[in-house]
Amino acid sequence: ELGPTENYKKSENCIRYKDGIIYLTPSLRMENDKKAELASFLKVIPPVEFCCVYGSSLHPNNKDKSAMVDYVLGVSDPQQWHSENLKMNADHYALWLRLLGGAKLITQVADEIGVGVHFNPFVTWNDRLLKYGVVRMDDLISDILNWKRFYLSGRLQKPVQILADNLDIGNANSVNLRSALSAALLLLPSKFTQEDLFAKVCSLSYMGDLRMLFAEDKNKVKKIVQGQFDLFKSMYNPLIQEYEAKEFLRFSSYGNHQANVSQDCGVSVTFSLVSSLPPTIKSEMGMKLGENKTVNESGRVVSEVIVRSRDKAAKCLQNVLRRKVMISSARQAVSGLLAAGGVNAARYLGKKMEKAWKSWR
Repeated sequence: ELGPTENYKKSENCIRYKDGIIYLTPSLRMENDKKAELASFLKVIPPVEFCCVYGSSLHPNNKDKSAMVDYVLGVSDPQQWHSENLKMNADHYALWLRLLGGAKLITQVADEIGVGVHFNPFVTWNDRLLKYGVVRMDDLISDILNWKRFYLSGRLQKPVQILADNLDIGNANSVNLRSALSAALLLLPSKFTQEDLFAKVCSLSYMGDLRMLFAEDKNKVKKIVQGQFDLFKSMYNPLIQEYEAKEFLRFSSYGNHQANVSQDCGVSVTFSLVSSLPPTIKSEMGMKLGENKTVNESGRVVSEVIVRSRDKAAKCLQNVLRRKVMISSARQAVSGLLAAGGVNAARYLGKKMEKAWKSWR
């Protein structure tokens, strides 16, 4: 029995009574147990600066223990980290990488062929199947703030479970979420639903992804949003409320996935949305749409994209993102096949194509 409501207050992780005793609800207890289980993997690898879990394992109703759990690990020096991990978990790496170059070759393949991330798939640990990607912290931060590769920034626009965060990446990611919301609104019509909005956010990092042609479930975006709708809502609601207060957005109904939303599609609001995009994206859009250059109070030259039409701005953004995703996904696909080794690469691709085939059938 929890007792009268006036005797406790809810917080993010607990229900705290006045007597100082903390009681966890069953759902929160299960959530904390799951987080502790996922975080325990960090004990068997070298220390990391950042760690998060993403993908289907975060679906609240996912009870499939055979599903692969996806990790992103941020480290200060990938070559040094891989060198230490090879001593601890050599079996996580493809044999040819271990024999021909070790940590140096692993890092070179990730940086020079891929987009700076090395993935070890099909790692068996604690009766679970894992895949973890290792990235340099500087590259992770650059992608979050600037969409330089638009690879891991796309992962972090969707719900993730952060397990370690020594550099407060979670806070820096708020810039990424604002950019994603602004981009999604630019690409949406004047009227849409809340589910449409999250689906557009989710789809940004898949536009132009070559895997979507043959190696991904064609309903992937829909399944992600419907399976994690409440998580998307908690991530983006503060920004949505801010945009609503500025009268960029108007809600005509609340409380379900199909809440109706309308947006101001005027040029001034379009310019504000474009201004919220990362510098790299604005620079590429400015090359196509034109730029106004001004000097600010500190003497620094500031460039602003010229926005004459919402349709032109949206089409330009779509082309810029599609090209960026296409290049990054192609590079990472080649890097991933090399890093995984022949057997694991064939196994991974086979599973992806099986999902795609089932979705088309």
